[in-house]
Amino acid sequence: MLVPCALRSLLCVLSCAWWLHAGQASRLKSPTLPIQSEREPLASKELEECSFGGRSYSLEDTWHPDLGEPFGVMHCIQCYCEPQKHRRGKKSGKVNCKNIKQDCPDLDCDDPVLLPGNCCKSCPKDTKKQSDPLLDGFEFLNEKSKDDDLHKSYNDRSYQSSEDTNPGESRTDFVALLTGVTNSWLPSSSGVARVRLTLTRTSLTFSITYERMSRPTKVVFMDSDGTTAFEYKIPKEPSDMICGVWKNVAKPLLRQLQSEQMRISMATSGSRGGELEGKVIKHRALFAETVSSILTSEKENSGMGGIAMLTLSDSENNLHFILIMQGLIKHKEPVMVPIRVQLVHRQRVLREIRANITSHDPDFAEVLTNLTSRELLLLYRGQLEITIETQGQDPRRISGFITSRKSCDTIQSVMSSGDTLTPGKTGGVGSAIFNLHSNGTLDYKVQVAGLSSEVLGLTIELKPRRRNKRSILYDLTPEYSKSSGQAEGSWSPMEARYIHMLLQNELFINVATAHYQEGELRGQIKALPYSGLDVPRYELPTPLAGYFVSPPVRTGASGHAWVSVDKQCHLHYEIIVAGLSKTDDSTVNAHLHGLAEIRDLEDSGSSHKRLLTGFFGSQAQGVLKDISAELLQHLDQGTAFIQVITKMNPQGEIRGRVHVPNSCKFGVGGDGEEAEFGDFFVKDPEEIKKDPHTCFFENQYHAHGSNWTPNYDPCFSCSCQKRTVICDPVICPVQTCSRTIQPEDKCCPVCDDRKEPKDMKALKKVEEHPEGCYFEGDQTMHAPGTTWHPFVPPFGYIKCAVCTCKGSTGEVHCEKLTCPVLTCSHPVRRSPSDCCKECPEEERTPAGLQHGDMMQGDGPRKCKFGKNYYQNSDSWHPWVPLVGEIRCINCWCDHGVPKCQRKQCPILSCSNITRTDGSCCPKCADDKEAGLITKKAPEKGRNRRH
Repeated sequence: MLVPCALRSLLCVLSCAWWLHAGQASRLKSPTLPIQSEREPLASKELEECSFGGRSYSLEDTWHPDLGEPFGVMHCIQCYCEPQKHRRGKKSGKVNCKNIKQDCPDLDCDDPVLLPGNCCKSCPKDTKKQSDPLLDGFEFLNEKSKDDDLHKSYNDRSYQSSEDTNPGESRTDFVALLTGVTNSWLPSSSGVARVRLTLTRTSLTFSITYERMSRPTKVVFMDSDGTTAFEYKIPKEPSDMICGVWKNVAKPLLRQLQSEQMRISMATSGSRGGELEGKVIKHRALFAETVSSILTSEKENSGMGGIAMLTLSDSENNLHFILIMQGLIKHKEPVMVPIRVQLVHRQRVLREIRANITSHDPDFAEVLTNLTSRELLLLYRGQLEITIETQGQDPRRISGFITSRKSCDTIQSVMSSGDTLTPGKTGGVGSAIFNLHSNGTLDYKVQVAGLSSEVLGLTIELKPRRRNKRSILYDLTPEYSKSSGQAEGSWSPMEARYIHMLLQNELFINVATAHYQEGELRGQIKALPYSGLDVPRYELPTPLAGYFVSPPVRTGASGHAWVSVDKQCHLHYEIIVAGLSKTDDSTVNAHLHGLAEIRDLEDSGSSHKRLLTGFFGSQAQGVLKDISAELLQHLDQGTAFIQVITKMNPQGEIRGRVHVPNSCKFGVGGDGEEAEFGDFFVKDPEEIKKDPHTCFFENQYHAHGSNWTPNYDPCFSCSCQKRTVICDPVICPVQTCSRTIQPEDKCCPVCDDRKEPKDMKALKKVEEHPEGCYFEGDQTMHAPGTTWHPFVPPFGYIKCAVCTCKGSTGEVHCEKLTCPVLTCSHPVRRSPSDCCKECPEEERTPAGLQHGDMMQGDGPRKCKFGKNYYQNSDSWHPWVPLVGEIRCINCWCDHGVPKCQRKQCPILSCSNITRTDGSCCPKCADDKEAGLITKKAPEKGRNRRH
């Protein structure tokens, strides 16, 4: 079995380690693994970043290297982008990698386990967290561990708590209280705003709510020096919330954000400077917050304000709350000031707490115990008011109504057959979006498709405590329409406890059918973090299912996607998948196709298929700017679709039809308009000049990663790779017709269809699989049956290899050209672009072959892997620097080509999976649960494609 990626197979055939496609080979004298110190090329030394594995990292970034199949992510290796200073004061990055396994802590438990995706072992029930002095008395921060007594016999792999994040994504929550500026001669504002921020990698999303002020016009983020770091202009559309994203936050600013040195100001159209201002702080209570309040003063221009973050206890009717206040205390010295906190309903005090605070520590935390059912009802209906008042000669008071937590996030659910209580593979899909109002009403929209039989029940449920013991909270079945496959309605009144569980990601939606009466589809209802796309909050997504693949695929996976096109004709997408296997090194690719059915394509051009993204985990998002006119037209007509492929189903795991009306009509109707459309997406020349990666060639600037045809020869193709221009001859595809013509403006001949009508049969034969093959190297679609020399950035065209698109399977098969055996001692290449050497005319005497020639293919020979040579048919375990021998991967030498394969592990049906030292495969923690679905691994050397 070959390594499945065509690019890696190609580089294996070239006797180089297949991971060199990540860009290391251009900097290393001999093939080796990429886990070592690495410097940038000379051309990009002035860049303040590091390049590793084809990706760029900011200075001081850390990451775990991904060696691709079959190695995967090396969790015990941590790489660091170390800043380097040069004589001229310029900075660059140097990559240093080290083994962190020796830094693993010593554990007290007897049976530590190694969880997937981790380097260090941990105790099975080690759930201790760092304490926060302000929150030490809050049991709700530790109550999540009380679910440990739940039976694990049912399928709960889809469950994700409110604290969970995607693998490799660290998430930090921040909050800012904005009040009127009082240290200015201008009158202070009466407005108060609350900013909730979430940092994921280098993107900072923010949701802003405000009171007692008109709609602001801009939000400004300021660094520790008071300098503007980021400014967001607020759209004019009427809304009670402001949603925004600050992408690619610079590393120094991230450090200031984490150390609470940044401030935010907000202004309206009539204000001078910042009308409101406040400090950004981290707060652990944000993840548990379910209800909140903005506290304002009745006095005009007081500059006072506050926010309250509240939540219920998971098991009891106790209300935990934290108050953050500003301007309530006038004293600058640390004087104790008594305050009174009240819960009020229609001017009647229901609860009251008295305490002392200081100006240096105005925050306050408390717990109200044993709330009555009426108090809970009023709490989540938005009818309770919280007031804070200082006691003394000059009392000050702020107050506000308590409502459900407001956020720009989308409450949604993907329902799949793989996440049901009894996992299955039906190929169906379900999607749902929810909107929680301030009065506790929950609006919902649900759609299902591809089901095996008619729907019997559509319900919102709790997480069950044992097998087949479903806990139904609300029945949506009466609103379900069989004709449309949709349900739309409202759940009101919704109990306070259920609102709390909804906002804590603890509710599920289940679809029961005639063939699967306990559930054919099931999904967790959880918040999708805001990413800058507003469509998910209002519109149902495009469902993605195996049922829509042609032919249909019986899979346990499903998904949905939101797609929109903006005024600049840029495509924004957000994709969520569920029910897939959670293998650490499994990757998912999503493509956008031009027609609703592949077989309807009239040609195999690359304009009909576009790779959106490749991703790990369950979600992906992005923006596609350079879209072809054909794809935009298909999106407008509803004849486009998104297809997600996996390693198990490379021809399509799930698919869905996409309809996005747009006015991007460029390129439709004639050659002139097509050229206009191409110019529409051309980058600004001035912006290209500023990019340090730009190439200057033939008196023109070319952007990094761009390809073009040079003026000196139309039969060459040039590309820009970090200020380096690589030009290679164009390799023309093999034509299937017997008669060809040579157009004046083309390099390669084309079929003369007018003179050879018989060739139409051959063309139709090719179009049986018009999708063709997508090759990652040149990112181009190739017609079935065609051959070409592959283009591999940054190396250029590899002339010693030929790739073929297999029309029957759509796979790319690459192999090395076999050069003839030469008898001379000093063979030469007549041209630098030639693959094989030849004997010079003056030398025809037998001699030994040159051993060090890596580009020469003279039949079966040794394999070079890393720094070692192996004889034909030798086998070994690869050795990785800093890690050692990887015994879970077997490699062998096949006629000069090193091939590797990860050990095939049995599929486990249990839910509690662990991994022990020295073991290649995970196992069930409880042997009684260990139900194995055996999967026989292929024997080495058999049934492998060459």
